[in-house]
Amino acid sequence: MKHIIQVGFGPLGIKTAQYIAKKETIKTVAVVDLNPEMAGKSLNEFCATLSDDVYISQSVDGALNQLNFKPDVAIITTVSSLEKLIPQVETVAKYGIPVISTCEELSYPWDLQPELSKKLDDICKANDIACLGTGVNPGFLMDYLPSVMSSICKDIKHISIERVQDATPRRIPFQRKIGAGLDMEAFKKKEAEGMLRHVGLKESVYLLANSIGLKLDKVTESLDPVIAEQDVASEAIKVAQGEARGVEQVAHGYVNGNCKIRMHFKAAIGEPRSFDRISVEGTPNFSTEIDGGINGDIATCAITINCINSILKAKPGLHTMADIGVPGYIN
Repeated sequence: MKHIIQVGFGPLGIKTAQYIAKKETIKTVAVVDLNPEMAGKSLNEFCATLSDDVYISQSVDGALNQLNFKPDVAIITTVSSLEKLIPQVETVAKYGIPVISTCEELSYPWDLQPELSKKLDDICKANDIACLGTGVNPGFLMDYLPSVMSSICKDIKHISIERVQDATPRRIPFQRKIGAGLDMEAFKKKEAEGMLRHVGLKESVYLLANSIGLKLDKVTESLDPVIAEQDVASEAIKVAQGEARGVEQVAHGYVNGNCKIRMHFKAAIGEPRSFDRISVEGTPNFSTEIDGGINGDIATCAITINCINSILKAKPGLHTMADIGVPGYIN
């Protein structure tokens, strides 16, 4: 049995705990969340299928003081920012506990934030732990999966990845992150503040490029609102005609002025068709599509759990999906 401490118990943390509760070989034994309204409550108060003898603490120190053993892995589902994540990892690292996090900027930070990457790598090595950033996207669909599929190619001229999804069934924080329900003035304001976008698209470009041996000269990214042509709604957010129902982002990776990687991400409430598509121009040429797309909330929780064995085998330091052992389903 592998024991898990979870840091962060929002919608993603709760869903992760629910999935862990159904497993035979892993168990959540401690939970940390900074929300004072959650302090001291049992997991069972948030979901009937969860434990009634694990209580939420407001600090890692407090959670571990209640245990008489060290958990095997920490799963952190809190922030998208690498800078904000590092102190959280450091708090866990001092206990010698390996970390898996859904922090989007952690998925491949080396090119975009080299100083912070080195700082985190040094923390991990000093405490003899491995740390991994993963998730469905970034971390799998637009970067790791196409890198695996590229292994059948004799040569590659260009790779195009598209992820188009109906955000209607996604968790509320995700819908807000993509600007659903905002008028154009509010959308542009939040965009300028850096609070409105799918985080991790550039990280995905760099992860894929590194995996297939491309040294990129430049990476560009554009962001535009997806405008509602009629009123649409999810369970939590109503979008009037003319308001943003989501976001569309496109990133390009260049070598010697030539575009080698193109990534197109679109997520919006009321999107008529969801799909994930990988297209390779090379030898052989091919295109493969997942009709209906992969539900991001389900897959992010699942891959985070299914990387546990891989991170336990990894050497100390900061890792990406490109350099750990291949993860697999954990029963």
